[in-house]
Amino acid sequence: MIATSPDRVRTVNEGSDGVREGYRHYQKRISPSLDFEANGHRLKWYDIAFTMRPIGPELDAEARALVEAEMGSGRLAIDGEIGFVILHDCGDVVFLIVSTWRNSNELWETPYVKLRDNGGGFEPVEVAGIHRPAFCVWEMGAVAHESKAWSRYLSSNRGQTARETYFFDMYSGLI
Repeated sequence: MIATSPDRVRTVNEGSDGVREGYRHYQKRISPSLDFEANGHRLKWYDIAFTMRPIGPELDAEARALVEAEMGSGRLAIDGEIGFVILHDCGDVVFLIVSTWRNSNELWETPYVKLRDNGGGFEPVEVAGIHRPAFCVWEMGAVAHESKAWSRYLSSNRGQTARETYFFDMYSGLI
């Protein structure tokens, strides 16, 4: 399990506005990928990567295998839920975030992280303290789209056609 502490988070966010001195923002690309289908579940799948370096097939396969194993073992219990996965390549760190809709209108998440410098695989994320990271600005592009897509689904008759419409409604572009 990968754990972090509020002190570590605070040192990353040194400026009074939460932005490190010298930080220069840049765009990343959000790309819809093939839906994840395993163990009787279906989830949308988004790749977020540097504009000139898309997610490679090895990383994609590793992430999908982890989600399938977590669901198969019962550690990731999302029976019958609809949602989406974000696979976000940040270079030295890769985030894998499984999000599902629960209680009609709540987005729940299970985050995993892979630290490339230690050569290990994805591990669940645990953060100490009550104030925790959620989504970064790039991930929020997919989340914002999914919020609107889910609202459209909730306003529909929620039949099979509406469900398929939800699954085909995905964001693609620079963020």
